[in-house]
Amino acid sequence: MINYRLGNDLDLDAVIELYRASTLGERRPIDDRERMRLMLKNANLVVTAWDGDLLVGISRSLTDFAYVTYLSDLAVRVSHQRQSIGQELIRRTKLESGPHTKILLLAAPKAVDYYPHIGFTHHPQAWVL
Repeated sequence: MINYRLGNDLDLDAVIELYRASTLGERRPIDDRERMRLMLKNANLVVTAWDGDLLVGISRSLTDFAYVTYLSDLAVRVSHQRQSIGQELIRRTKLESGPHTKILLLAAPKAVDYYPHIGFTHHPQAWVL
């Protein structure tokens, strides 16, 4: 049974290991421990999924709890994918961020086809600096 928790007070090594096990580590600075520590510390909405004592999923977001939530990381261990854990992490992120808040994310190349299946729509007007 998968249990879900709120909060960013997590073991950094467990988070980094999860990123590696989910393939998100390919696109995150997992070898820069200080940067990863700050990414986790400064996220103001973190939902995690646990299989017993094993961290199997994370949703790491920045939100104003009123208008928008930027879902910056969604990771589920490859061994635990296709069990709706990612969908539940997103559902709980949405629930915690507020009823009128929009969830915004940038899809990893490997996940581009995943998000439309769970209700996300593509928005072509995004800018990056």
